[in-house]
Amino acid sequence: MGKKKKGLAFHWQILLGMVLGVIWGFMAIHWQWLRFTDFYIKPWGTIFINLLKLIAVPLIIVSLISGVSNLTDISKLSRIGLKTLGFYILTTVIAITVGLIIVNITNPGKVFPPDKAAEFKQKFSENIASKKTQAADLKNVSPLQPIVDIIPSNIFRSLSDNTKMLQVIFFSILFGVAMIFVPEEKVRPVKELINGLNDVVLKMIDIIMKAAPYGVFALIAALMVDVAGTHPEDTLSLFAALGLYAVTVVIGLLLMIFVIYPIFIGVFTKVKYRKFLKAIAPVQLLAFSTSSSAATLPFTMETAEEKLGISNETASFVLPLGATINMDGTSLYQAVAAIFLAQVYGMHLGLGAQLTIIVTATLASIGSAAVPGAGIVMLVIVLTAVGIPTEGIALIFAVDRPLDMLRTAVNVTGDTTIASIIASGENEIDLSVANGN
Repeated sequence: MGKKKKGLAFHWQILLGMVLGVIWGFMAIHWQWLRFTDFYIKPWGTIFINLLKLIAVPLIIVSLISGVSNLTDISKLSRIGLKTLGFYILTTVIAITVGLIIVNITNPGKVFPPDKAAEFKQKFSENIASKKTQAADLKNVSPLQPIVDIIPSNIFRSLSDNTKMLQVIFFSILFGVAMIFVPEEKVRPVKELINGLNDVVLKMIDIIMKAAPYGVFALIAALMVDVAGTHPEDTLSLFAALGLYAVTVVIGLLLMIFVIYPIFIGVFTKVKYRKFLKAIAPVQLLAFSTSSSAATLPFTMETAEEKLGISNETASFVLPLGATINMDGTSLYQAVAAIFLAQVYGMHLGLGAQLTIIVTATLASIGSAAVPGAGIVMLVIVLTAVGIPTEGIALIFAVDRPLDMLRTAVNVTGDTTIASIIASGENEIDLSVANGN
C-alpha cells in the first residue's frame, strides 16, 4: 500500500524524448521556428553530448585499471585480448559481407536519376572537400601507422582528445599490468583509490543519464531542422531519390541485429536473446540519438554490468576496445555505399574489387573514431581503394545522418554481443541477471 508506483521505464523515457523531438522538428519547420530551435533547443543537446564525452575518458581509465589490476594471471589477460580482437574482426567481416550481398541484390545505384546525381554533387561539394582532405591525410601513412598511433607520446595530450581513446586504453592497460607486478602491500592504497574513483564515476554516470530524455529531445529536434533547413520539400524529394539505397542499408543493419547477433549469442552463450535485446534497448536508443559509440560508452558499460550480469573486469576491457575498433554497422554501410556509388557511375566491381572492399573496410573500421560522421572519412579511403570517384559521396550526404544514427545502434549492439560472449567463455557472467525479468 505504501509503495510508490514505478515511473516510466528508462527506455520509454528516451523513446518519448525522441518522439517529442520529431514532433517539435515538424512544428519548427512548419512555423519557421528554425532560429529559436537552433539558438535555444540545440545547445541542450550539445551539453548532453559534452557530458557523455566528459565522463568517457575517466570511466575508461578507472574501470580498465581496476579490471586489469585485479587479474593475477597475465595469461588470462592476453587470452581475453586475443579472443576479443578475433570476435570483433570476425563480426566486422561478416557485416561487410552481408552489406555486399544485399546491395548486389537490390542494385540501388542502377535506378538513381542522373539529374539528381548532378544536383547532389553541387549541393554538398563543400562538405565532401573537407572529408577528402581528412582521408588524404590518413591515406599517405604507413600501413603500420594504426599500431604507432596506439602508443601515446604524451598521455595528458591523449586525455584531452576523445579521438585518442586507443591511446588512453593502452596507457590504462599498461598501468594495470604494472600494478600486478608491484608487491601487494605497496599497491593496495592505489587499488583502493582506483576502486573508490570507479564508484564515484559510476555515480556521475547515473546523474548524467537522468538528463538523457531531455538531451535526446534536443538532439532530434535540432537534427530535423538541420536536415530540412528552409526548404523541407527539397529534403523530402532527396530522401525519396535515395530511398532504395537507404532501405538497403537498413535491411543489412536489421539482419545484423535480428539474425547475425542472435546466432552468435545462441552459439556462444546461454543468454536469451530476447532478454538481451530488452536489456540493451536503452543503450541502442541513446546510441541512435547521439550517433557516437564513445559518447554512449559509459551507459553501455553500466548496462552490461547491471542488466546483463557481465563482470566489471570483462566489461571494462571489452567494451572500451569495442567502442574504438568494432564498427559493424559502419563497415556494412561502407560496403553498401561503395557498391551503390559504383553503380551510379556505371562501374562494374568484380569479385577481386569486392574482396578489396572487405579488407579495406575492416581495416578502416579499426582506425575509425567513435564519433558522429567518422564513417564518411573512412568511406573515402574505401572508395579510393577500388577506384570509385570520391566526389560521389556527395550523393549520400542527405541521408547520411539518419543512417549514421542507425549504424551506431548496431555498433553498440555488436560491442555488447561480444562482451557477453567473452564473459560467458570466461565464466564472468551472471546468467540469473542476464536472463532475469
